[in-house]
Amino acid sequence: MTPSLSAILIAKDEERDLPGCLDSLRGLAAQIVVVVSDDTADQTEAVARSHGARTLRRKFDDYARMRQASLDAADGDWCLWIDPDERLTPELAAEIRGTLLKDPPCAAFDIPFSVRFMGREMRWGGLGRESHVRLFRRGKARFTGGALHESLAVEGPVAAFKNKIVHEPYRDIPDYLSKLDRYTTLAARKRFEGGKRFNVFHHLILPWEFFSRAVLKLGFLDGYPGVVWAGLSSFHSWLKYVKLGRMQKERTP
Repeated sequence: MTPSLSAILIAKDEERDLPGCLDSLRGLAAQIVVVVSDDTADQTEAVARSHGARTLRRKFDDYARMRQASLDAADGDWCLWIDPDERLTPELAAEIRGTLLKDPPCAAFDIPFSVRFMGREMRWGGLGRESHVRLFRRGKARFTGGALHESLAVEGPVAAFKNKIVHEPYRDIPDYLSKLDRYTTLAARKRFEGGKRFNVFHHLILPWEFFSRAVLKLGFLDGYPGVVWAGLSSFHSWLKYVKLGRMQKERTP
């Protein structure tokens, strides 16, 4: 165990993905905190407890507040922010353990990601160089943001790890489509509340983003999954603006 490390998660209906995530933390985190959305309908909370996690139920208001609630419940000197559909590789777990034992002077670490879709690692289409600050000193960071995209404000220098977190946000096309409505609605609402408005040129987002991801960013080199990802992502971007336009009409006297 790494005594000073707490892993923090938020979860809603994650009984399928959560076990793999928690298994990847075994032998590394001395504490695991899972904040479960109050409208969860499956066995997420029971799964978390069966893996030794501390669980808290909380009404979902926005992602930043949910994340902060998980951070507030943590005890470790260091915190690892991870999601149920993410996995630490054994190499990353060993790198984290060895680094924290040396008491590094930095406030946080940026971790590279390996994104998987339809059983394949996505190396192109804008996904091959993804990284995020996920490991940080508990007293040197706080969550900011809102309904959809949260971020981490860190006080102090940020270093980087070499090894990766494996992220599988969608296993296949049905999984992607099952989450599409919720995510695009949240994105549209965030834009509307931020003062953005729909215009007819937003319809060009769909063909442009597909061309950008599949061709300019070489997504086709990831084969069939790369082209499918480009298509689904471009549709996602277009749909959130269509929903923004609908919100404008519904709220215009």
